[in-house]
Amino acid sequence: MGSCSRRHFLLSICVLQLLFIIERQVFDFLGYMWAPILVNFFHIIFVIFGFFGAYQYRPKYLVTYSLWNLLWIGWNVFLICFYLNVGLLDRDSDLLNLGTGSVSWFEVNGYGCKPTYPMNITSEDPYRPVRPERVDGCLLDYHIVEITHSGVQCALALLGLFGAICLGHTYLDEDDSFDFMGGDAKSPQHTAVHPIQQK
Repeated sequence: MGSCSRRHFLLSICVLQLLFIIERQVFDFLGYMWAPILVNFFHIIFVIFGFFGAYQYRPKYLVTYSLWNLLWIGWNVFLICFYLNVGLLDRDSDLLNLGTGSVSWFEVNGYGCKPTYPMNITSEDPYRPVRPERVDGCLLDYHIVEITHSGVQCALALLGLFGAICLGHTYLDEDDSFDFMGGDAKSPQHTAVHPIQQK
C-alpha cells in the first residue's frame, strides 16, 4: 500500500468519523446529555487534526490524533459498559447528564416508542425533565441504540488509529533523507568558501 493510498484511507476514515460524530452530537444535544456533548466536541477537534495531519503531511498532528483515538476508544468502551449496567454502572443514573436528569433522546423518541407518563407530574425539582413510567413498542431500546453508536465509534477509531500509524510511519521513513535545498541547516554547497588571504 503506497503513501497516497494510505493517505486517502485515513482521509476517508476522518470524514466518516466527522459524519458519525456530528450525527451523534445532534442527538446528544436533543437529549441534553452534557458529558457526551463535551467529549464529542473534543473528538471533532482531534479528528480535524487527523485530517489535516494526513492532508498536509504533518506527523505531529497524526501522533496527536492517534493518542486521542486511544482515549476515544476508552470513552466508548465506558459508554458501552454504562448502557449495559456493567458492575456499579447504572444507565438510569445522572452520570452522563451531569445531574440534570436528562436521558438519551432515543428513550422516548426511538422508532415506534410509545411512552407512558405518570398521571401525577409533581416533581421536587421543576427543572428536571419528567421521565416516562414505561416505554412500549420500541423497535430498539434506547440503550441498544447508544451501544451501537459507541461500537461504530470504536470501529472507526481503530481504523483511524491503524491508518494514522501506517501513514505516520511512511512520513517518518521519508523524513530520513535530509533535503539540503529546502532544509533548515546550510549545506556545504551553499556555504561561501573564501580562500585565506595571507598578508
